[in-house]
Amino acid sequence: MGQKIHPLGFRLGTTQSHDSIWFAQPRDYSENLKEDKIIRDCIKNYIQKTIRISSGVEGIGRIKIKKRIDRIQVIIYMGLQNLFEEGGPRRIEELQTNVQKKLNCVNRKINIAITRIPNAYSDPNILAEFIGEQLKNRISFRKAIQKAIELAEQAGTKGVQVQIAGRIDGKEIARVEWIREGGVPLQTIRAKIDYCSYPVRTIYGVLGIKVWIFLNND
Repeated sequence: MGQKIHPLGFRLGTTQSHDSIWFAQPRDYSENLKEDKIIRDCIKNYIQKTIRISSGVEGIGRIKIKKRIDRIQVIIYMGLQNLFEEGGPRRIEELQTNVQKKLNCVNRKINIAITRIPNAYSDPNILAEFIGEQLKNRISFRKAIQKAIELAEQAGTKGVQVQIAGRIDGKEIARVEWIREGGVPLQTIRAKIDYCSYPVRTIYGVLGIKVWIFLNND
């Protein structure tokens, strides 16, 4: 059986929901997609510039966007760092102002909220970012993956699968390597599986990291 179905799209309506929730006419659809990208890029750039984290990992799990006629609600799921820890409310207001300026929208109000992820390394985005930072520091990919799997197991996951593709460890020929611990039932729709694809730029070129995490059965 070919592995051509996106793990999250496969489970929409059962264990997975959309990260962007809004309705638009066909002529406005592309503009709304562009707005979503601007919002996410603005938030990530702001966090990169203002928050210095010793591990190098931003700790952003997901950014969910809900749009109404007069308001845009943005929820940032963070695992390793909370914007409220150091001058939080001021930073939230500053971030809202930055997003408002980027979107150049006068008639709609931007409301940003922060939600803490209890077990940070049970989120595939944070885990992939951790692996990416290890690879940038020229740590062996096997050591990076094994450490990431240990962190995920400590976070209470039932199974983890990690795949890295590209010029791994600076080898001349690109290849694909993957490691799996525990069960990851990708063909079971009711299995709550989280997934992310994360590109990382190294001195050897771009590596692609994919992470599947099996949380539980609904």
